Amino acid sequence: MGSSDLSMILPRVLIVSRRTVRKNKFVDFVGEYHLDLIVSYGAVPVIVPRVTGVHMLLESFEPIHGVLLCEGEDIDPSLYDAELSGFAPEELEEIRALHASDTAIDKEKDTIELRLAKLCLERNIPYLGICRGSQVLNVACGGTLYQDIEKEMSKNCSLGQRVVHMNYENYDGHRHLVKVVEDTPLHQWFRDSLEGNKMEIMVNSYHHQGVKKLAQRFVPMAFASDGLIEGFYDPDAYNPQEGKFIMGLQFHPERMRNQDSDNFDYPGCKSAYQEFVKAVIAYEKKLSCSASIPKSVKLDQEIEKKRKVIVRSFSIARNMYSSGGGKVSGQESELQVGAEFLEANTALSLQQENRLKQMGATVRNASTYIERLKMNEERERVARNIIGKMSVGQLSDLISFYHMMGQICSEALEKKLHDLVVSEDISH
Repeated sequence: MGSSDLSMILPRVLIVSRRTVRKNKFVDFVGEYHLDLIVSYGAVPVIVPRVTGVHMLLESFEPIHGVLLCEGEDIDPSLYDAELSGFAPEELEEIRALHASDTAIDKEKDTIELRLAKLCLERNIPYLGICRGSQVLNVACGGTLYQDIEKEMSKNCSLGQRVVHMNYENYDGHRHLVKVVEDTPLHQWFRDSLEGNKMEIMVNSYHHQGVKKLAQRFVPMAFASDGLIEGFYDPDAYNPQEGKFIMGLQFHPERMRNQDSDNFDYPGCKSAYQEFVKAVIAYEKKLSCSASIPKSVKLDQEIEKKRKVIVRSFSIARNMYSSGGGKVSGQESELQVGAEFLEANTALSLQQENRLKQMGATVRNASTYIERLKMNEERERVARNIIGKMSVGQLSDLISFYHMMGQICSEALEKKLHDLVVSEDISH
């Protein structure tokens, strides 16, 4: 494929499929409205199949420019509420009987989607969660859910405040009132449809669970009459023009359409997808710009900065050694850099050792280095033993954690090296 072909590749939005049974076989699917909207605004949906083991293969779906998570079964309550909300066994059976199509836990889908949500949070990849997708986002950030809104919320509401959040007999046509929070993205999108000071719109929803404790990083954007949060976002990670978008909507803007004409109830219904794809396109451009700069050049610059600092440290030490003079005031920090380098490089080649000796450096306390080597070997043995007992999921989470820590360390190292070079230039 030529470079001209590559320039036409659209940004990629990952969407995890939902599984159903047809003719005694599993079929994976994604609602057409989601796919149509993603394509219409300039991105390409990449469907991640709900297949056992896919959560270990997510790197194969790179590059990831955005993630859209939507419908699905209830999230495993053990992932957010070990006490199972205090339901009696008969109450749980009643909930399962009433919501049979939604209460069958799909742990593989949970694992795939939670891993994708955490990946988006680590890398600032644009994320839009609709219905279950908003719940996944909240749980991924430490929030909790109502396992059954009717049993946990309705009993605390007056008759006038109670809300029907799902209607099995009117899937697309069902609507209920929500109040939009001022100065939020949702307010911007539906501003022209709000009558007077009411800040109210009618939304389509289909869920028996919802956000109970909202994760700390998020801000609500809408509430139902019973107090349930119907939308939220991260204000620190929302700027579509800069590729930032982290949001969850409990209701379904994509289904808020006139059944006869297919026109949307409000002009703002499309905005969630439009702004999401705008962020996806901006994020993809940022990745492309960083990829166009050869990484080897950046690495060489970093090494060159570090080399200059270390060589200067050894040069000072050599001059002091040759002249037989004492330590010069103000150069202690520069000498410390060389000392730290010697401590870190415990296993030097003969050539490296001879070169250091030519510069007047002497390796001291060899016994200390040997003890450190033995200690490191023991630590490695214990670590291998512990890691060998970990589950596949735990190992994947550990890899994700160290990937994130590696990025943070790399940024910190680059800053420190820059500060050292600036300090050296100032001293000269």
